[in-house]
Amino acid sequence: MPRQKLSSEEIQEALADLPGWSVQDGKLTKQFKFGTFAQALGWMVTVGVQADKMDHHPEWRNVYNRVEVSLVTHDLDNSISSWDVDLAQHMEKTAVPLLS
Repeated sequence: MPRQKLSSEEIQEALADLPGWSVQDGKLTKQFKFGTFAQALGWMVTVGVQADKMDHHPEWRNVYNRVEVSLVTHDLDNSISSWDVDLAQHMEKTAVPLLS
């Protein structure tokens, strides 16, 4: 799927299917809380492999069992794009069995 900027309406539609996600400072954001540090780190590695395959890399921060994620497409004027939504959906799917 090509990278394309999303309108405000398209972003709101996408958020309806992304529980816990919001837009902050022009980025799609969420904090994930896992049971352990190892689960958080394992999830980051799994998501990192997929992100690398997509050539789309999240901004994220890990503290113990929490991972704070921000997604924006830098080469589309730092806007939220279809790729950000695709990666957020992958993050959700991958995180569900691990969340505390």
